[in-house]
Parts: sequence; C-alpha cells; structure tokens
Amino acid sequence: MTALDGERLDVTFAALADPTRRAIVARLARGDATVNELAAPFEMSLPAISKHLKVLERSGLISRTRHAQFRPCHLEREALDAALLWIEESRRTWTERFDKLDQHLREVQQAHSPEPDRKGHGS
Repeated sequence: MTALDGERLDVTFAALADPTRRAIVARLARGDATVNELAAPFEMSLPAISKHLKVLERSGLISRTRHAQFRPCHLEREALDAALLWIEESRRTWTERFDKLDQHLREVQQAHSPEPDRKGHGS
C-alpha cells in the first residue's frame, strides 16, 4: 500500500466514523438524494447536514451533480470498495495469523501433555 492509499483510507474511515455520515452513506446506497431528502430523518439543521456532506464529498465517498436547481448527492462506490478491500485483506491476514497461533498452541499443549503408558493409562 502506498502512502497515498493510506491517506485515502484515513480520510475514508474518518468520514465513516460519524454515525450521521454512515446513515447518509447507507441512504445513498439505495439511490441518489437531495440534501433535503438526506436531512429528513435527522433532527439537525440543513447547514449541519451540509457540513456532513462536505466531509463525505472531500473523502470521495459522495459526489454532487447539478440537475437544474437541484444538486443530488451520489454515492461513489469505488471509495467504499477501496475500504472494503483493505478490510478483507486485513481480515485474511489476521485469520492466517490466528490459525498459525492456534496450531502452535495445539502443538505446545500436545508436547506438555502426559504420554499414556502401554496399557492406555496416563502416568
């Protein structure tokens, strides 16, 4: 991973750290929406929602287009895909490490368990 990739992930995860922004991303996963539509479920002002949208936009998670006087927000799935790829790679790495640790612990346990005598009884 390059430094640029790491910085991009930092910005993406920082944007997703806020529950309001995660809810906005979840809503946009169903389709484009206007600021008013995105603001509807929240008890906060439109300027506050706009601040959240700016964070998401700077992170590359959303974009805004212009259709007449409307500026619908659009989820940029590629940014989510990059975060998902990192999560999957990390999960694979940690799964392999835990599997190796589990195997090592079994070997240590077997090495320290008493050997049964010839009649099948422990010593």
